[in-house]
Amino acid sequence: MSILPMKNELGFFEIRLESIGGLGANLAGKMLAEAGVLGLGLNGSNFSSYGSEKKGSPVKGFVRFCDPDTEIRAHSPIVQPHVIGVFHEALYKMVDVVSGLQPDGSVLVNSTRNFDEVKKDLKLDYGTLAIVDALTIAVEENTRVNTAMLGALFRVCDFLDPDAMRKVIRKTFEKKYPHLLEANIRTFDRGYEEVKFKTYYVPEQTDTKPFTIPQPQLGYNTQEIGGIIHSQANSIFKDLSGSRQGFLPEFEQEKCINCAQCDTVCPDFCFVWSEGEDKRGRKQMFLDGIDYQYCKGCLKCVEACPTSALTDMREALGYAEENRIAQNFSLVGGTK
Repeated sequence: MSILPMKNELGFFEIRLESIGGLGANLAGKMLAEAGVLGLGLNGSNFSSYGSEKKGSPVKGFVRFCDPDTEIRAHSPIVQPHVIGVFHEALYKMVDVVSGLQPDGSVLVNSTRNFDEVKKDLKLDYGTLAIVDALTIAVEENTRVNTAMLGALFRVCDFLDPDAMRKVIRKTFEKKYPHLLEANIRTFDRGYEEVKFKTYYVPEQTDTKPFTIPQPQLGYNTQEIGGIIHSQANSIFKDLSGSRQGFLPEFEQEKCINCAQCDTVCPDFCFVWSEGEDKRGRKQMFLDGIDYQYCKGCLKCVEACPTSALTDMREALGYAEENRIAQNFSLVGGTK
């Protein structure tokens, strides 16, 4: 008798991980597949997909499970998953993370926001939404987001045995990183216990959400003759929020002495300045704030700041507020 709750026409239960390079989704997919194969005797496969600039760029991980008497001969990316794990909310801006989701599928999101806000941003109409604050767990346990997400994924995929995952964690860490072993076990357990669920009604005869792939703006039909690129090289439209891993610099203007040390170390020219006069009437540049559209959260500015005008904070700004700040700084005034 099969222990898999759902299977597609090929007999597979499929999981897709949507992440950003550097958050450990690739390792999480490997450990997830290993726990299912070794712990439950399932047949399983895992692989990942990412570009040349892995850190900070979108990453997909794919996991397939099937019964022991079924062979896995499919190695294509998963386009109609039963479960989707979203490791970073900034992916909403770049990728349709829930495309292809089965009508009765589940989506797990690393977030601190409420269900309805996340559902709106995901454009999710139906299915089960699970939310876990994986970043807070990782920060408090001094571990990484992927272990907390694994704990939550095991709760979503309740046919999997969490004890099997604990054995895989021990096998992964006990030789090379024994000092991190117990913290990662705690992180996994907290992800498993702290994830929350809300199910949205699935109407009858509901179809799978169509799978979409972003199309390139220039191709063989749209490229100029000779491959000419008319727009000069720049990053004015670049959104670097996908590179962040949960922290941002917070600016308190009243503590700022306008020394520009933050601007000197910033690799992406995030700081916005305006011209003014000091108390003696001399012209001077004054720091107005940070354009978060270009900030990738490296926090070099916090280290360089000689006062407490810049401190690190959890990335808690709503997307609408963050975009408003970026638009005001980029289009309305200030000098970058």
